Amino acid sequence: METLVVGAGAMGRWFARTVDGDVAFADADPDAADAAATAVGGRSVPLDADGRFDAVCVAVPISAGEAAIAEHAPKATRAVLDVTGVMAGSVAAMAEHAPDAERASLHPMFAPERAPGRVAVVRDAAGPVTDAVLDDVRAAGNEVYETTPTEHDAAMETVQAGAHAAVLAFALAADDVPEGLRTPVYDGLADLASQVTGNEPRVYAEIQETFDGAEAVADAARRIADADAEAFAALYEAAGGTADAAGGDG
Repeated sequence: METLVVGAGAMGRWFARTVDGDVAFADADPDAADAAATAVGGRSVPLDADGRFDAVCVAVPISAGEAAIAEHAPKATRAVLDVTGVMAGSVAAMAEHAPDAERASLHPMFAPERAPGRVAVVRDAAGPVTDAVLDDVRAAGNEVYETTPTEHDAAMETVQAGAHAAVLAFALAADDVPEGLRTPVYDGLADLASQVTGNEPRVYAEIQETFDGAEAVADAARRIADADAEAFAALYEAAGGTADAAGGDG
């Protein structure tokens, strides 16, 4: 089986390394496609090539996802997948442009260099190809979490947009302090800020543009800043209940 991976960035390379079979890379930057093919194995093809492939995986930024699916999904003879990170629009676009193919949307919940981890999956039209892909994902040590487009995209408002906004706001607001005056909470937030800011800013910008969540964080910070002692205590208790619910049994 040969898969066309549209997008030769980190996520496209992760997919190509994880899934068994031959791979062809196509990218708006031909040099990037060549480099990915050299690094991962396989070949590079022009982005506008008319070839047909057993499967097509779209691994482009969120803002380009639906257009890329529309352009490249018809090249698949068996299955179309995406790893763009947003599911409602991607699943709808795959259904529209590849109605007779197997279809699945995957969202690795980690940066590729931190693999393995949890991979959210919507199997919109399951079959032997998508089943084999998920078997390969599991074989690489990942946990597969099956979800729906609505559940996934709603969760990303908190898990990505809200979380990133909170961490970045802390980093922007924090003053540098002597090491001897730092607390475990400060160190934990500083570590998170280093983790978030050590990646490509464009990716985080697209998450903020796609998912709501930052405004809720800003509103919560303002309520804390404006609260008197009694109101703060209420907010503190509410935050503790939210944290307990988010943490589950773990």
